[in-house]
Amino acid sequence: MNLNVLIVEDEQITRSIIKQILLDSNLDIGDILEAENGREGLDVLNSQKIDLLLVDIYMPVMDGLEMLEHVMSRPDLKDIPVIVVSTENDDKRVDAIIRKGLGFVHKPFTKVLLKKELAKLGGIDVS
Repeated sequence: MNLNVLIVEDEQITRSIIKQILLDSNLDIGDILEAENGREGLDVLNSQKIDLLLVDIYMPVMDGLEMLEHVMSRPDLKDIPVIVVSTENDDKRVDAIIRKGLGFVHKPFTKVLLKKELAKLGGIDVS
């Protein structure tokens, strides 16, 4: 099964790095779509079947947490696996993200850290 992935991140270089890590993993990747903010991310989710979300928190227009509130409130989207990739340093906020069942990777991240978080999404081998 090909995984369609949506990367929601305002920095193009970070989107490119995440995309390359996904392509270098052993995941069966289908389409990799990109959005620069949460509003664009929701637009993509409304028009495409997405199997995995990688979302930054701090973005213009609509931040990642607001976008994820919309995602989690919709029965058709709430079960999409999510990894938050962020510079968030507040331990309470990070814990709240994890308690919601979301993955979390702190920026700056390494290929190994992101792959470990991807592996948690169902024991998939991403070596």
